[in-house]
Amino acid sequence: MTGVDTRDTPTPRPPRVDFGHRTIVVRRGPVAVRWRTRTAIVCSILAVLTIAVTVWALILGDYPLTLTQVWRALTGDPEAGFARTVVVEWRAPRAVAAVVFGAALGASGAVFQSLTRNPLASPDIIGFSTGSYTGALIVIILIHGSYLQLAGGAILGGIATAALVYVLAWRRGVQGFRLIIVGIAVSAVLGSFNTWLMLTADIETAMSAAVWGAGSLNGTNWEQVSYGGAIIILLLASIAALAPGLQQLQLGDDAAKATGTRAEPVRLGIMVLGVALVAVVTAAAGPISFIALAAPQIARRIARTPGVTVVPAAFMGALVLAAADVIAQHLLPVSLPVGVVTVVVGGAYLVWLIIREVRRRAV
Repeated sequence: MTGVDTRDTPTPRPPRVDFGHRTIVVRRGPVAVRWRTRTAIVCSILAVLTIAVTVWALILGDYPLTLTQVWRALTGDPEAGFARTVVVEWRAPRAVAAVVFGAALGASGAVFQSLTRNPLASPDIIGFSTGSYTGALIVIILIHGSYLQLAGGAILGGIATAALVYVLAWRRGVQGFRLIIVGIAVSAVLGSFNTWLMLTADIETAMSAAVWGAGSLNGTNWEQVSYGGAIIILLLASIAALAPGLQQLQLGDDAAKATGTRAEPVRLGIMVLGVALVAVVTAAAGPISFIALAAPQIARRIARTPGVTVVPAAFMGALVLAAADVIAQHLLPVSLPVGVVTVVVGGAYLVWLIIREVRRRAV
């Protein structure tokens, strides 16, 4: 009896499941947007959690509401009564500001960590947030300006600080580690100058500036949210336009130049946009620390992206700041500025990150 010898025939293997690593491509004419499946799923989950936390923030308070009352207030139901004032005028601006400003801080942190290829690089570590705070303090203490003047002072202060750090760190180009060291030094100098400004101001102005300087969403109104949100959307759109160049810079200047990317103009443009994001948030809520540092790295580990990316970092920043504000308002014995909560959580994260980096370099 004859047959086929199958001893050397390889056993067929079941198809490998590559869930989370496939790429979704959306094309509109010459523009193509690529999404990894896992990244899209993670961003969707983060968005749902952020909405849940925001709704929770609208329910909690000294005047507790039900979910039905919140819905009626948001939809303009005439039976909402006083609940509409509580939700729409008092709580909603703060809740929306936490989401929008958190997204801006997360995106800004992702920009600088991508540029420097260093997880310790964030606007509050390398001095750009401190520069924005300095510009805002000058407007508050010396000029007693309006919100728009405060926003302008914060943006100018942040951009001026970024320009100073950029010039001092320049040496045939700007390298990530040198940018961080110079930024920390400039931040220390500006911190001393800010302290001097506070000491020379009158007591009432200094106290209000100190409370605002802790990073607080208290008193946030729709004017600040609308102006700040519009500027943040424009800045994020500009960053999206420069995203291909940012991705090339992650490969190094030589590789970026080999693909036709003008490294320094792209780097400078991205830095200005990242600083502007932080400055807008600082003008409205004060310097809220550590969101820009922690959100990009947390998002990177959850989404398992090859590098730090802006979109997941923005979603994570929105969730972290929204949750931190709920904790600061309702889950502590006394109500505190949200910046106090982010400093405590972010400080612990920074210690962990430094220890991890030291151990990784020692291996």
